[in-house]
Amino acid sequence: MSDLDVAELIESLQATGLDPQMVDEQSFQVPSLFLEGTNIQYIWDATSLEYYKRCPRLYYYKMICGYQSSDEDIDLRWGQEYHTALHQYEQLKASGLDHDECLWHVIKELLIRTWGWKPDHKFKNKPFLVRSVIRRIDKFKEDPAQLLTLQNGKPASEVSFMFELNYGPTEKVKYVLTGLLDKVVDYNGDVFFMDHKTSKYSLNMDWYRPHNQMSLYTIACKIVFNTVIKGGIIDHAAIQINDTKIERGMTHRTNDELDEWLEELEEWLEDAKRSAEQNYWRMNDTACDKYGGCKFREICGKARSVRERFLKSEFKKGEIWNPLKPR
Repeated sequence: MSDLDVAELIESLQATGLDPQMVDEQSFQVPSLFLEGTNIQYIWDATSLEYYKRCPRLYYYKMICGYQSSDEDIDLRWGQEYHTALHQYEQLKASGLDHDECLWHVIKELLIRTWGWKPDHKFKNKPFLVRSVIRRIDKFKEDPAQLLTLQNGKPASEVSFMFELNYGPTEKVKYVLTGLLDKVVDYNGDVFFMDHKTSKYSLNMDWYRPHNQMSLYTIACKIVFNTVIKGGIIDHAAIQINDTKIERGMTHRTNDELDEWLEELEEWLEDAKRSAEQNYWRMNDTACDKYGGCKFREICGKARSVRERFLKSEFKKGEIWNPLKPR
């Protein structure tokens, strides 16, 4: 979310009934995701939902305690730089510059931002980052998926959304869903959101059915754009030693699937509220080995009486993820 989105975020917060005094354009005060004085989260995004659905204890360590690995999260930084570069390209292209000029500026800014950054990673390193950005931009310089224009005249690139559900953790407060769409496009006359992904593996669309983020983003597009939407387009960069392979696939959602996701969401949010009220965050031990292995797996394998001591020695407390914070 850029500085230019602050006014839009303020309007979104006001529209959901949140206190407009919490946000000020001059001194941007990010609203808390939690009810005051509690660990009950009422503003949710795909990331925090994914943490809780995967494992309530993982959610507790990340979203409540703010524990992070002592080492830099290379995956997070790499992904942020990749997304920022592609967003800048769209902005420059919309301003009237040609492809080569846009690419030149994007790579120049990328190198400036990453000056002195030398991640020690086989795949997610700086040379592969620059290569991947160039491959993606060149691959789709004549993209059949045409970027839509928002009502304010801006290109629909990095579009933040926020909408309120019809229920909440209290009678006065409703749950709010928020997030950031990489792009919203017209593809052969149909509306899709587009999401940029990177990994060392080739694209497998089975990964995205079902998929928490893709379902939320489809619902967000239907509500925010008030339009019929087919689903999402996955723009994927498979980072390999010799090159970066750019791939594209589609994931669709029927209305029945979206209704089911929303029905189950209510149960998940009620469960999260109950966990917060009881301060009991159970472990899902079937997820410990997924996604390359949970970073807290060894902690959870220790006796409860000593976990906190090992957490403090092996992890650091950092800033808790908040999707409302400008980045």
